[in-house]
Amino acid sequence: QVQLVESGGGLVQAGGSLRLACAASGRTFRRDAMAWFRQAPGKEREFVAGISGTGGVTYYADSVKGRFTISRDNAKNTVYLQMNSLNVEDTAVHYCAARAGSAWWWSKTVNEVDYWGQGTQVTVSS
Repeated sequence: QVQLVESGGGLVQAGGSLRLACAASGRTFRRDAMAWFRQAPGKEREFVAGISGTGGVTYYADSVKGRFTISRDNAKNTVYLQMNSLNVEDTAVHYCAARAGSAWWWSKTVNEVDYWGQGTQVTVSS
């Protein structure tokens, strides 16, 4: 059974930092694209950051460019999201996502995702 388990969420003040981690089990994703999405109350789930299978290509939403960094450790089957300069607009449940059988993200929408984590809450206070 494939599982993506997120950790690292929490409450932080504006301007602070958090590091999310997503550990995969039940299947190796070392050749598959992985990503982070987020969903705020009353809003659709949106793409935040993605990374190709080898880690050589990264993708970012305009709203997080220059503040967030996605990385992966294929030996640990884990993907990370370093979030700096957080603001209240970053408050959301953050989800780990993975593709199966594709090293790339194309549309960067929920339609491309084959596996989801359960989500971790990130709350930024002003």
